[in-house]
Amino acid sequence: MSANKIPYKMYLSEEEMPKTWLNLKAFMPEDHAPFLNPATGRPCTADELERVFCRECVEQELNCTDREIEIPEGIRSFYANFRPSPLVRAYFLEKALDTPAEIYYKFEGNNTSGSHKLNSAVAQAYYAKRQGLKSVTTETGAGQWGTALAMACAFYGLDLQVFMVKTSYEQKPYRREVMRTYGASVTPSPSSTTRAGRDILARFPGTGGSLGCAIAEAVERALDTPDCRYVLGSVLDHVLLHQTVIGLESKTVLDKYGVRPDVVIGCVGGGSNFGGLIAPYMAEKLQGKNNIDFVGVEPASCPSMSRGRYAYDFCDSAKITPLAKMYTLGCGFMPSPDHAGGLRYHGMSPVVSKLYHDGYMRVEAVKQTQVFAAAERFAKCEGILPAPESAHAVKVAVDEAIKCRESGERKVILFGLTGTGYFDLAAYKSYNDGTMKDYVPDEADLARGFASLPAID
Repeated sequence: MSANKIPYKMYLSEEEMPKTWLNLKAFMPEDHAPFLNPATGRPCTADELERVFCRECVEQELNCTDREIEIPEGIRSFYANFRPSPLVRAYFLEKALDTPAEIYYKFEGNNTSGSHKLNSAVAQAYYAKRQGLKSVTTETGAGQWGTALAMACAFYGLDLQVFMVKTSYEQKPYRREVMRTYGASVTPSPSSTTRAGRDILARFPGTGGSLGCAIAEAVERALDTPDCRYVLGSVLDHVLLHQTVIGLESKTVLDKYGVRPDVVIGCVGGGSNFGGLIAPYMAEKLQGKNNIDFVGVEPASCPSMSRGRYAYDFCDSAKITPLAKMYTLGCGFMPSPDHAGGLRYHGMSPVVSKLYHDGYMRVEAVKQTQVFAAAERFAKCEGILPAPESAHAVKVAVDEAIKCRESGERKVILFGLTGTGYFDLAAYKSYNDGTMKDYVPDEADLARGFASLPAID
């Protein structure tokens, strides 16, 4: 527990801001399995990955030895526009829950994109510009990543094509308009503008799409466009690396007040925000220096970790990306159209998957009506309307605090509040109107997804 009086909001000074990212892979006892070329079945080379991704991102993706990687000045100067983000002691939530627990949250919504996604969008756009590229493509689920990347591309002078999951494209028109305001071209996915999109529409008529569908279209467009690369908002190691500014800031400010978390909680869709939040604390756990309970929270409608398989799979629905070993529901799994669009991905970060497989963390799957109940409870206490994705972490943080009330145990709980929900009011309306449904895949749904897994050990 903390020894000093904790302010409601805590910030770092400019001098205390991280100047390096933390490479969590360099602390892991065993590397996660390499990406495989689906044509050869052999580990992907840097040259093969650079056909799809920016050169310096590939270098970071393959770096398993350097514990720290420098944040270039050109990125840190952009970070100064919106970082550091506040670390908040949730005094009002604690009081409402009548819990002896201390609750802290790292709030990443204090920028125009409304989320943590800008941390990696800035880095990837910077590296694309430095490489001399003219444009990039991407996918987006809830729209936070697309918005963040549109902002970064506008700053660095890059053209951007966004394939937005159709369900979110229709549910969140204003998020789409923010992207367009920053100059991005936005297409609902699956679309008829790519081979991958046409194939998915033929196999799943009327589908609302998925992140796997949108990734397939974005990768295809990047491969077909000169001086263009594909950039991804989650899952990959270099994206998780960029998000470690979240955890580094959190640990630095909590250390100043003598606070050591007992539980660290984050939502997991592709895994980058969660991996970024836990990184410095997990690095210590891997060295035997703490025994923190790390909890990833996923939607029950898309339970890639709690009900998925640890196997090699494609990262996209059209099976054109490299194979990654991860917890997955199968690239052919089509998630239900729930409101946490940013968590509707069939797989999980290879780093997070490896940590989970090796027993360093646990996972909880929660239903969306429970998530929105927790979100409204939090909003009434703390004055911030959480994004549906972020509210998954809120839900389990509240549950942990209630357990402390019932047991009398005085735990310190830290969770990631990854973004705001002000573009998600259709979802809140559905919850308030009582029309929101809980979608949970049955065994037949899972079997159809697992049937799409490649035959690789």
